[in-house]
Amino acid sequence: MFTINQQLSLQALKPLMQAGNQIQLAPEAVQRIQKGKKYLDDKLAGSDALFYGINTGFGALCNIGISKSELNTLQHNLIRSHACGMGEEVPAEIVRLMLLLKVQSLAFGHSGVALETVQRLIDFYNMDILPVVYQQGSLGASGDLAPLAHLSLPLIGEGEVIYAGKRQSTSLLFEALGWKSLQLQAKEGLALLNGTQFMSAYGVHALLKSSDMLNKADFIAAASLDAFDGRLEPFHPAIHAVRPHPGQMKVADNVCEFLEGSALQAQVKTSVQDPYSFRCIPQVHGATRDVWDFVAAVFEREINSVSDNPNIFPELDLIISGGNFHGQPLAMALDQLAIALSEIGSISERRIFQLISGTRGLPPFLTANSGLNSGFMIPQYTAASIASQNKQLAVPASIDSITSSNGQEDHVSMGANAATKLYRLLENVQRILSIEWMNACQALDFRTAKSSPRIEAAKADYRKVVAHLDGDRYLHEDMLKSETFIADWKW
Repeated sequence: MFTINQQLSLQALKPLMQAGNQIQLAPEAVQRIQKGKKYLDDKLAGSDALFYGINTGFGALCNIGISKSELNTLQHNLIRSHACGMGEEVPAEIVRLMLLLKVQSLAFGHSGVALETVQRLIDFYNMDILPVVYQQGSLGASGDLAPLAHLSLPLIGEGEVIYAGKRQSTSLLFEALGWKSLQLQAKEGLALLNGTQFMSAYGVHALLKSSDMLNKADFIAAASLDAFDGRLEPFHPAIHAVRPHPGQMKVADNVCEFLEGSALQAQVKTSVQDPYSFRCIPQVHGATRDVWDFVAAVFEREINSVSDNPNIFPELDLIISGGNFHGQPLAMALDQLAIALSEIGSISERRIFQLISGTRGLPPFLTANSGLNSGFMIPQYTAASIASQNKQLAVPASIDSITSSNGQEDHVSMGANAATKLYRLLENVQRILSIEWMNACQALDFRTAKSSPRIEAAKADYRKVVAHLDGDRYLHEDMLKSETFIADWKW
């Protein structure tokens, strides 16, 4: 049972993306939520002042007051009207994160929601009742409005959910469970819809997946270096100590560790220098690691923040309307991570190209009978195509903005688009790395000397699922198996 109190870490979230986990509120979080709700109720009962989204319309309708008798209807209408998502459905692990991160934000007590509302979100998470959410619709400002509206619709018994592997209407599921729909009170709909949980969930997923992938990229690069009969001198600690970027030093250390005991490295080298895609692995992979560290810090702050609007401060006797829902910090960080990860795929594709080029004692296209056989000629085409697509996906979304809500919301972050294209880009990088691994193993098979024990052990595991290529065969299946191997293998 994971207890939500105040601070979350990325590593704490990693197991919580999967089904079967349970969360609960700490007593202190319960008190904060109740305190904020009581303050808001007392404030509305004792004043006729207008507070944005609580007793007014939304967006460009912010100056239209709403009578006290219609405040609950206002919140229900908000969720219904904003559930306008389109496109592909959000993957299950990200919907789970959205639920969890929404609970985390509300648990700080600055949102004025009822404890019952937060508990229902927890029930959804604990029972793995996942609202059907769509990828398109958020501008990354005013919160992730459309995705969070779809996330919240089931609270009022509407929309669709996936439960026990079956997609069904929320109303039918509630009937089967004996649940009643929530009657949202003042501000609750706005608190549910304002927030960055869509962007944040995608960002957390990307960070956790890419952290593992960066280690795999270093390992695969080390295997390719040995297969290419490359030199280890560019990874010597002395050269990195005089340019001490943390990521660069980490990658150099990794490659040296992975190649420890390699008989190939003990051989006399015939080439004085290696191409940049081998020689500059620490500088390129390392720069991506440094960007990862920056982005991770941004997202750890965000998942421990309150991002709805307005915010309630009982101790200060204040209800303040501001802009904490604006996704610009996330949008720019997501764009930087996309650029950084795209480079991992780009340099990987160049190593693939070098391995099949027929140099350094390797046969052209890594096949013993080239001409009759095309060997690994076309997997490089595929890697090049994917690397090119990644360059397109890495174009920043955060530099764009389209005015909405009659000019009231005149600058938006487009962080949601940054998030969803990063998701695709990350899958692409994994595919490129799997093709590099396939090529590296094939090239190592042509070497008389052995690579390091760690790399040879990994190659032996791989050969249990993908055999050495003796003559041309249907490579698509090998590539799919390679992708699964890279995704699942514990490095």
